[in-house]
Amino acid sequence: MSGRLFALQGEIARSSALRPCSRRCATASDGACTRYTAALQPSESKGNRAVSCSASKKGRQASPQLERPTAGSVAEKDPLAEEDPLTALMQRQNEQASRASAIEPEPAQQMHVTNGNGSQNGTEDIAQSNGTPPKAESPMDIVFVSSEVAPWSKTGGLGDVMGSLPVAMARRGHRVMVVTPRYLNGDSSNDRKYSDLTDLKTKITLDLGNCGQHDVNFFHTHSQGVDWVFVDHAVYQRAGNPYADQYGAFGDNVFRFSILSQAACEAPLQLNIGGFSSGQPPGFPYGERVLFMANDWHASLVPAYIAAKYRRHGVYKDARAVLAIHNLSHQGVEVAEHFGDLGLPGDWYGALAWEVIGLCGVVGLCLEITTVEGGWGLHDNLASRASVLNGIVNGIDLNEWNPETDEHTPAHYTSGDLSGKSKCKAELQAEVGLPQDENAMLLGFIGRLDHQKGPDVIIEALPGLASRGIQVIILGSGDERYETALRQAEHDYPNNVRSWIGFNVPVSHRIVAGCDALLMPSRFEPCGLNQLFAMRYGTVPIAHATGGLRDTIKTFDPFVEDKAEQGTGWTFSPPDANTMLAAVDNARVTWQDHRESWQTLMRNGMSQDLSWDRSAGEYEQIFQWAMMDPPVAPS
Repeated sequence: MSGRLFALQGEIARSSALRPCSRRCATASDGACTRYTAALQPSESKGNRAVSCSASKKGRQASPQLERPTAGSVAEKDPLAEEDPLTALMQRQNEQASRASAIEPEPAQQMHVTNGNGSQNGTEDIAQSNGTPPKAESPMDIVFVSSEVAPWSKTGGLGDVMGSLPVAMARRGHRVMVVTPRYLNGDSSNDRKYSDLTDLKTKITLDLGNCGQHDVNFFHTHSQGVDWVFVDHAVYQRAGNPYADQYGAFGDNVFRFSILSQAACEAPLQLNIGGFSSGQPPGFPYGERVLFMANDWHASLVPAYIAAKYRRHGVYKDARAVLAIHNLSHQGVEVAEHFGDLGLPGDWYGALAWEVIGLCGVVGLCLEITTVEGGWGLHDNLASRASVLNGIVNGIDLNEWNPETDEHTPAHYTSGDLSGKSKCKAELQAEVGLPQDENAMLLGFIGRLDHQKGPDVIIEALPGLASRGIQVIILGSGDERYETALRQAEHDYPNNVRSWIGFNVPVSHRIVAGCDALLMPSRFEPCGLNQLFAMRYGTVPIAHATGGLRDTIKTFDPFVEDKAEQGTGWTFSPPDANTMLAAVDNARVTWQDHRESWQTLMRNGMSQDLSWDRSAGEYEQIFQWAMMDPPVAPS
């Protein structure tokens, strides 16, 4: 039996491709199923002790195997009897409140954009979150499942989304839980983020089929109206990031995130943490009538488990699931022979029914992923579900990204007074060693130096940009070939090109604030955040017309009578140096010869509603539709 298994959208698809052999295999000593340790090289397995797949101590069995627990029967102590402090990173947001006031948050808990004196900003120069959002007419119990959640874990945009969207949903009156792994990698700066969590002392035994039974524990904190739940298991206690170490991706990632998906299904049934916004006293499980939002492939077995392991046993009859596709190119691919490791019934092999309504980054992406070019091998499956694919543009943190108050920039400004942006530009030029020339158009790029983000397009265009007197600053790291090419470009064009190899948050803020325009030649971009940051700061995006970039950037049209409708930037296609240079030329003419039109572009971008409150309302609508739809009966 050959093939590959996609742990995605609750669907198993087979093809002739095999799992890449380059992924690092896990060891039994770091919690892996022993099926994944056989391919270890001697140098890697030295000193590791093989152990049985099954747990050495039996914890509480998962719900379908037992009678439903009564409220309060699982936890050994009430974790909410005393107040938990927030982590240091959460404290800076000033969002923590006492548990006694969690049902009705005080004004201090609300996410206001403030001015430099700390008072709420009353101006309308820049689009802001309008205080407290409207409350949902029918509050729901929502469970987000994600492999990463900022500020605890973050490798990309998924972590940002999962750190912000649940808070926005809670602000609308929903009861919200987030389930994610508790990653301990031995790095004190990482591990201390989890130090203030409460150990719920709730051990549950999960059935992973051929990999036996595995005990998981849960940690918890309640902040910003959200129950943050962390799954504790040895597979999440390794050096590296959530997915890989210095040797490459962990070879048992499908197994690791099967544990996450099963544990997430158990959390609403077993954890006595409910009651914060439903009117109940703390100490009850969320229960069965919940809406799960599974994020990317790491959590996409959640809808399958609900249908195959729970609903057929009479549990979760009223639950629904939504799958959010943040990046379809990231897939959990495993050899088909390992289907038995997932803990799914055998009759689900090759025939997992679609149980989900799909969400993708934006409308444009929803169209792209149903095509051969953009579907990453799943286009037929996605096209068959096109009627329930919905696109939503994510929001950004308006407190962190605010040109009026940004602590990382040398000056502040508003759309009514843009003078501070000129100072930001001059200081940025000086910081990176470029000539301080206000008459030189300054372009920026922030992102990974890999094929998706298109740094090669910029590198190929650098001679043309330099010949036009344009300056370019690039911040990012990745493929060594691109890093080397950028260093060479600095040498070849010392007055025009600077690259900052690596990533630095303060520098990224200064690039967004100081540049005239931001380049985004991504070959595909599910949603994209940098163009949103840029518009927030009056920095005009110039981007490849793909996915979220096409949906969020309105190409400049000076002939539209209403200035507010004239656009926010430029898009181009295909993603190559010539088409990008043509778009830059159009932007440069406007920037150089039509400053009033350029300032209109800047102000249009700064006036966009980029808040999470806006996005949360759209998510809420999709969730309500999902709760109204009947579940697909398991075959």
